[in-house]
Amino acid sequence: METVLTFLLIRFAVIAAGLVFLALVLFAVALVLRRAGRLDAARRRAEPLAREGLRRLSERAPHDRGPH
Repeated sequence: METVLTFLLIRFAVIAAGLVFLALVLFAVALVLRRAGRLDAARRRAEPLAREGLRRLSERAPHDRGPH
């Protein structure tokens, strides 16, 4: 039982570390774009992609979330 808990803890730590690393990379990219004065252009390019991704996610999600 202890080895299972250790495995779950290690898995959680790896996932958390990956998310922190991803957040740091995204922050660094945004900072570089802002300093170069191209953050607004990057936002204009990324906005349609984000909208399409959210639209597809909402289509896949179940529409009825109420109690049955």
